[in-house]
Amino acid sequence: MIFDRKNLDDNALVAIYKKLLLPRVIEEKMLILLRQGRIGKWFSGIGQEAIAVGAAMAMQPDEYILPMHRNLGVFTTRNVPFNRLLGQWQGKASGFTKGRDRSFHFGTQEHKIIGMISHLGPQMALADGIALADKLAGRKKATLVFTGEGGTSEGDFHEALNIAAVWDLPVIFLIENNGYALSTQISEQYRSKKLIDKAIGYGIEGRQIDGNNILEVYHTISEIANDIRQNPRPVLLECLTFRMRGHEEASGTKYVPQELFNEWQDKDPITCFENFLIAGKALKPEWIPYLRTEFLKQIDPVIESVLNEPDIQPDIATELGDVYRPSTRPAFKLSEKSKVVRYIDAISDGLRLAMRKYNNLIIMGQDVADYGGVFKLTEGFVQEFGKDRVRNTPLCESGIAGTAMGLSINGYKAVVEMQFADFVSSGFTQIVNNLAKTHYRWGQNVDVVIRMPTGAGTAGGPFHSQSNEVWFTKTPGLKVVYPAFPADAKGLLMSAIADPNPVMYFEHKYLYRNLTGEVPDDEIFIEIGKARVVKKGTQATIVTYGYAVHWALEYLNNHPEQSIEIIDLRSLQPWDSAAVIASVKKTQRVLVLHEDTLTCGFGAEVAAVIAEHCFKELTAPVMRCASLDTPVPMDKGLENQFLGKSRLEKAMEQLLNY
Repeated sequence: MIFDRKNLDDNALVAIYKKLLLPRVIEEKMLILLRQGRIGKWFSGIGQEAIAVGAAMAMQPDEYILPMHRNLGVFTTRNVPFNRLLGQWQGKASGFTKGRDRSFHFGTQEHKIIGMISHLGPQMALADGIALADKLAGRKKATLVFTGEGGTSEGDFHEALNIAAVWDLPVIFLIENNGYALSTQISEQYRSKKLIDKAIGYGIEGRQIDGNNILEVYHTISEIANDIRQNPRPVLLECLTFRMRGHEEASGTKYVPQELFNEWQDKDPITCFENFLIAGKALKPEWIPYLRTEFLKQIDPVIESVLNEPDIQPDIATELGDVYRPSTRPAFKLSEKSKVVRYIDAISDGLRLAMRKYNNLIIMGQDVADYGGVFKLTEGFVQEFGKDRVRNTPLCESGIAGTAMGLSINGYKAVVEMQFADFVSSGFTQIVNNLAKTHYRWGQNVDVVIRMPTGAGTAGGPFHSQSNEVWFTKTPGLKVVYPAFPADAKGLLMSAIADPNPVMYFEHKYLYRNLTGEVPDDEIFIEIGKARVVKKGTQATIVTYGYAVHWALEYLNNHPEQSIEIIDLRSLQPWDSAAVIASVKKTQRVLVLHEDTLTCGFGAEVAAVIAEHCFKELTAPVMRCASLDTPVPMDKGLENQFLGKSRLEKAMEQLLNY
């Protein structure tokens, strides 16, 4: 192994050696504790320390690094206190996630480190968003994100590199190629001779280096980072290394040929650097055991202290309280002026006012810029706000959801338009595992709204007509709103954008140009989680939301002799169970109505709460009316049969005559 010291003097080289040695000493200690049964699972980075340490040294302290679970050297080089790291690994209150997540699955804004989640690929798009925020703000910064050779097979890898390439984002995508994704070797992982060959397909630079050579890692990343700070663009960097232990200790290494261990043992990053320093008289051999002893003197008392910390005392209020960042509606004065506008125009107006209110708000989506979106909801926005803030995206729902989260991490707000709500399935992991869980895990809010053009009635068929709100109401950490009227559409959108939590905003496509209503001209913020009594009545209650509210109103227009109360939920997570319970206790009969399919639709949750809290007052069973348990058909006649509206008359007759 050839080391090029360049302009580094002996003191600098020894300082690098100390940074390289520390994570090795900690890991060796952790393996002892593991064998003693004093700690749990451990993911070892032994043999790969040069990459983590060299990368962290090369990046500026205020630049974000997104490491993985073999990058202890990133954390030690960034001076993350060892007691907090050990507290994190042991699930103690002193850790970063209060016992809610494991190993390096956390972030720390103080040290500008954003940890991974177990899905491996999603953090790469976060790096795009972080870098985009820096670029928009005029900060000449680089972002570095780690992945493994196995992670390059993930769709998230492709999407993140493509976004970074198209938008010229200053991101270093660092691949730790250690030969194995758990037990799957590279011959079963990819066919390219080098992983940097993939860079050609994205039109970006790719470089391959010896990941065990600490100076090569440090100098290469320093050079790349300095360059892309001035000339923003992504670079793919492949660091060749080897994992000397199992994927985690329990998995072992029997699948690895012994000759590979022998070959890479001779390339051990610490031993090789030690030999270089000793040969150059920068390091004396007797210093090595001394330094190891000094490190152990520092960490041993911390280990005993942290291991003796009390276990976390579970508290339901604390757990529930940390799922969402506390939020309040902005103060506003309801405009004295209003006009009748279409549902779509109310949404567009709310979005435009939010863009004026928050100069850090970014809109992203397919065709949302010059074209104005497929429904023309953002038409004219580019002329007022420019293409930096109204951004056409590549076709990559997962990558853009992750990029939005990265923007939020680095001080921006984001609104993402799913061209159709159906397409959100391609971004599901980012939304339900990354956006939703981050505040609960380590206290980082995610200021992202995802607009979801949804619903049937337009003969769009199985892939453009789904009502998929219940995919998200089940996921703690997400808020879900679904307005039925233009004024609510504007007010809930503005509240969603103001809210520091991730919000899924469902807007019904059929209502866009088929519904009008009186809407205040200026700002309006409707509280998320509050239902509205659309019509008062005494005979029965219809609990509903979205397009189905208008089915209920049409039913009442056809039956003026009936006194039916209509509750429009407006918000599905959180939802206003108190308003529903109060209405049902008054009318004593209830029909839960929605456009989604019947089985496991949101109405099932509403019905369960009513049965639990209103059983004694009910004079009829809780009844539901919803769409058929089939995909949404395209043919108009089939679609009409599918929708719950076609069975509303019969359902109400059954309820009232029970």
